[in-house]
Amino acid sequence: MLSLLMQQSITPNSTSREIVSTVTGKGQVTVPREVRKHLGIDINDKIAFIIEEGGDVKVTQVKYPDIQSLRGVAGTLKQPLTFKEIQNIAREDRLAKKYAK
Repeated sequence: MLSLLMQQSITPNSTSREIVSTVTGKGQVTVPREVRKHLGIDINDKIAFIIEEGGDVKVTQVKYPDIQSLRGVAGTLKQPLTFKEIQNIAREDRLAKKYAK
């Protein structure tokens, strides 16, 4: 659920706009349309929360300018998987999706 504050401002800067969104029980937040448009983000895009030294938190769109910048994004494995192990995982995932309904 999204709520807009009109009378009371949290930010002292009068040139700033503030849009308030509610955190769900799962820790999820809906990014308001105006913020998505401003950041240029779309469905399945990634956003980053940057905690600054003073305690402020910035939200920005994650950009990967080249293939090298993707290193580590999906995490790492303790050791590489064999092709057979990858095939088994893919098959299990496919069957789980197929019979999850």
